Amino acid sequence: MGRTHSLSATHRLVWAALMAALIAVGAYFQFPLGPVPFSMQPFFVFLAGFVLGPRLGALSACLYLAAGLVGLPVFAGGAAGLGYALGPTGGFMPGFAAAAFLCGLSVKAPGKGPSSWLSGMSYGIAGLALMYAMGVARLVMVVPSLSVAGGIAAMSGFAALDVVKLAGAVAAARLLARSGVSPS
Repeated sequence: MGRTHSLSATHRLVWAALMAALIAVGAYFQFPLGPVPFSMQPFFVFLAGFVLGPRLGALSACLYLAAGLVGLPVFAGGAAGLGYALGPTGGFMPGFAAAAFLCGLSVKAPGKGPSSWLSGMSYGIAGLALMYAMGVARLVMVVPSLSVAGGIAAMSGFAALDVVKLAGAVAAARLLARSGVSPS
């Protein structure tokens, strides 16, 4: 019995590492839009929460952040290091963990996906809002000429696309849950 539990825990940690790797892959699918690049990272952040639940979803985002902080080129555009994390986009990275955690709250059990579309989208939008708040807070700290209103306006161009990514993550998590390809 102890062995089964250990394998299950190992299985879930492997999934957390896989999701961290996918967040990193999402960083390479990016193009600059001013000081904040547009990337596919939010899709994988949301997916991590929806697939793994709040704790392991947030852990995935933290593993991603740790990998970048120790020098692996996992941040947007292949960047790495503390200097990048303290730059204009630095607030988004801890925001990823917060967003994954909130998305995970829509999940009844890891591997089961959001309990409903409405639940997934609602928690996801809350996570997206928190991620934006953390990102904008850091952005206006680093770019002195940018006001909070300016930071919010800069992010408004991302909102519609990020909601599309969120809907895609809800759909993907529900599909993974139905197909049985998920941690459980």
